[in-house]
Amino acid sequence: MRKRSHSYLDAGEFFIFSMKGRKLTKAQKAKQVQEEEEKRLQEEEEARLQAEREEQERLERERKEQELERLELKDRERRTDELDELRHLLEENHTAMTKWKTDAVEKAKWERYMRCDGTPDPSVQPDINTYTSLWRDDPEVNITVVLKQCNLALQLIEELEGLLRDVTDPQEGQKYQEALLNLQELIHSKHLLATEEILKRSSANIDTETGNMQTVVRDDNITLCLWANLKKNPRFKGLNFEGAGMGFELPKQLAVSDIAVRSFHTRYDHLSLLARMAYLRIHTPSYRSLAGGEEATADIDVPEQEDTKGEGEMKDDNTTQQQTADKEEFEGTGWKSATSLQSKNNPQPAEGRGSQIQTQMEALGGEADLTSPPEQLSMADHGERCQVVDLIQYTPLGGVFYYDVFRLPPQAHQVNGWEIRKLLDTGLQSFHYPMEKFKLDDNEALTYPTVGVSVTLPECVVFLEAPQVARWDAAVKQWRMDGITDVSYEEEEAKISFKMESFQAFVLMQETYANLPFQSWELRPLGQDSALFTFNGALTDLIITIQGNQCMLQSEREIGLSHLIGKWMSGPALQRAMLNAGINIFVNEYTDKYVSTCGKDPLTEHAAYEQMALFASACAYSWSKWNAKCGAEHLVMQVCEHHGPTPVPKGLWSLYLLGAQRSQKLEITEKSEAFSPDLYPGSEFHSTFIHMLQDNMSTDGIARTRESNYLFVDTVQSLLCATRPLMYS
Repeated sequence: MRKRSHSYLDAGEFFIFSMKGRKLTKAQKAKQVQEEEEKRLQEEEEARLQAEREEQERLERERKEQELERLELKDRERRTDELDELRHLLEENHTAMTKWKTDAVEKAKWERYMRCDGTPDPSVQPDINTYTSLWRDDPEVNITVVLKQCNLALQLIEELEGLLRDVTDPQEGQKYQEALLNLQELIHSKHLLATEEILKRSSANIDTETGNMQTVVRDDNITLCLWANLKKNPRFKGLNFEGAGMGFELPKQLAVSDIAVRSFHTRYDHLSLLARMAYLRIHTPSYRSLAGGEEATADIDVPEQEDTKGEGEMKDDNTTQQQTADKEEFEGTGWKSATSLQSKNNPQPAEGRGSQIQTQMEALGGEADLTSPPEQLSMADHGERCQVVDLIQYTPLGGVFYYDVFRLPPQAHQVNGWEIRKLLDTGLQSFHYPMEKFKLDDNEALTYPTVGVSVTLPECVVFLEAPQVARWDAAVKQWRMDGITDVSYEEEEAKISFKMESFQAFVLMQETYANLPFQSWELRPLGQDSALFTFNGALTDLIITIQGNQCMLQSEREIGLSHLIGKWMSGPALQRAMLNAGINIFVNEYTDKYVSTCGKDPLTEHAAYEQMALFASACAYSWSKWNAKCGAEHLVMQVCEHHGPTPVPKGLWSLYLLGAQRSQKLEITEKSEAFSPDLYPGSEFHSTFIHMLQDNMSTDGIARTRESNYLFVDTVQSLLCATRPLMYS
């Protein structure tokens, strides 16, 4: 008989085979029965425990549901009282702010009237018209006197800017715009007349070393560098104006021509304003403001400080500079028909805040999507299509650099003690360059030699990245970045040089939203009516100290900000100053098209900012990573009660969830692994954020909030609405 092999059987088969081969003993049978009984009992116990767990879970769910129903019922019962109390606080502050602003306007008018310094009141049309007419007819061309006159005109322009920001009557706004236009045109023409007068006397101010005339004139608003080519040295390459931070390079053909070069830096910018107005003649978009869901249509243009205070040169490269031509070209820019969007820095109008509380807290909708930014403007330029600079994406900084070449005016000759000069009635004439192709030699093709320019970056501006250069195209009244070659940026020396095909005005630009989104932020109290607002931006960090209605900027970066750091000023003034200095942390209706956001509902967001401001004297607020995970209809932030100037200890923060209908304290922390909307044990729902905070605040902390000054509350709220940290972080 063949021997059976078990090598290939597994353990189970072997056991069965073995059991079949022999009988079980009584002990083995008893053990087997015991094991089966134990297994049955274990399964029954597990089933019982599972049933108990399920029952406990069911009971817990029912308990939680009942508790939630109880809390929701309790919230509904006190909802009206909480909303009424919030509405009362907001309306009380709004009424006080309205009265304060009205009194401030009246006080400013009275102080303006009592000045009695001979300067016109720009709000009075006959006064400003008389001033403009008299100045236009003034034959004074001395550069010192002219600059003083221009500085006064710039002060009047600043006043007109303020009037335009506050104007509600379109007819009044039209008058202010016309006055602003006339002053800009006059500043431009007066600068040209003073330049012509200096160039007429070039031969009397020859530099003995070079044989040419070179001079630098400067004040707080301009730097004027002039060079007259008297020697016509073909070996002349260029010139750097010592101490002025400007220089130029000329091709050989210009080095032997009868010309004068002007490098003129104005620390203000009129041209960008004209570019925006030219754009607005084509596009008049509407959008929904942060404050409400109302559509904001085009309104009177409200120019920023830097955009409207400056040299209004509107000449084409090939036109003769005369006052009549200047005025025609200024008036041809569409100023009188210019319209603009609602002020981007004040998304919540002062009127009607109180009446919006119920809408924001009870009937918040998700209908506040901002319209897309206007497409990049495309215009015809000498038969071609050119893409102009998007002044939403890029911001000109540091004013305008004018790079001009003129025909040298006839110089005086001394004959027998007499000064003989040829008089021209054409004014200062532009030298047409390039007016034709130059042939360098017999073997080279006809070319357009480029002209070089170099400038030192303005000291009052911060460039977070390498600056972009844009040239002014007078034909379409827009900035363009093409036609600029051989750009060289020396960061350590803060100097940039490049070449252009012709003599044109240019600006240095930076991406508007380079410092967004915020990496984190924190708003914490320093004491009663005092707070510290910290922004950790994409490229640089900033701190704004708030004391009452005054703000002060702090930053580790001092270069370019020395004129701002440590200076107290109003919130709107600080905002304009920061924008002009290249430190932009403020948003507008187009920002979300260029910056990644959390996509929050603006009505919920605005309601949060209103209530955060009310409690800013006693509560600290901070960024939370869960804000990006909770959905568009909710907001999440870290909050805790805090007194004193010391930093907030990390362990004191709690998370709060804000929604359209209610607010609640969350059980999760910043270190939790996942987001959960579960309610913090022992806490309740509230219809408003401030009542939710009060549940965990001390009596002293609540008293501080009720004693907050309306100026402080308004300043904090304005900064929150202008930066929108819950959206852009």
